[in-house]
Amino acid sequence: MDILLLLKSLIMGLVEGVTEFLPISSTGHLILTAQLLDFLSKEKRDVYEIFIQLGAMLAVVWEYRAKLGRTLGVGVRRPGSERNLLLAVLIAFIPAATLGKLFNEQIKAVLFHPVPVAIAFIVGGFIILWAEKREHTVTVREVDDLSLLDALKVGLCQCFALIPGTSRSGATIIGGLFFGLSRKAATEFSFFLGIPTLGAASLYSLYKHRHVLDAGDTGVFAVGFIASFVFAFIAIRALIRYVSSHTFIPFAWYRIGFGVLVLATAWTGLIDWSV
Repeated sequence: MDILLLLKSLIMGLVEGVTEFLPISSTGHLILTAQLLDFLSKEKRDVYEIFIQLGAMLAVVWEYRAKLGRTLGVGVRRPGSERNLLLAVLIAFIPAATLGKLFNEQIKAVLFHPVPVAIAFIVGGFIILWAEKREHTVTVREVDDLSLLDALKVGLCQCFALIPGTSRSGATIIGGLFFGLSRKAATEFSFFLGIPTLGAASLYSLYKHRHVLDAGDTGVFAVGFIASFVFAFIAIRALIRYVSSHTFIPFAWYRIGFGVLVLATAWTGLIDWSV
């Protein structure tokens, strides 16, 4: 067993878990971290990075297991807030799933590189600053009050997350703020929307690229999966507490500073970010 490889997997899982549900782009951080760690071959790493998202997704399932149980149990049987939330998640899931299926390979070929990711970090940071500076009129305080039209709008915002470095959570949460959701409602809906989005992407990628995997990968994938679950669970609870009394402005400045740092190291040659 390669201990160094398992340690790298632990770091990758930590990065995924901490960043998946924060508006700072887990994909962007994974691309940069994998480049620094020289982690796995590119084809196998692509599958690994999507697979460990399942760990983060399951952290949401566990944290909201009671609500999800009611939503799935009651929502399929009778009208009400549970069915509304179920339909809202399904409607919001469709746009990005469709575009991802159509253009995923082209996006990976062109944009899954450190410098485009860094640029997306910076642009996304300024968008968050803009969103937080404008007047925020709340029309949806709780996620159960979300209309299907609002869900579709948030789902369209999630399409921007196909650009690595943009952040799925950032796109859906900040999009939700633009459309009148409270920070808590936007954040929780982003969590719930992540379940089918991350789940479908992970399972599809595993099936499509199953030929690159072998039994020797089990330990590496398992360590990343478990680390992703644990740290995502911690991040989810911390973020819900945070949004009750804070803005997303610190995340915006983090994105901008981190993106500038990557561009500066690339320009000076301090770090070879070529992929």
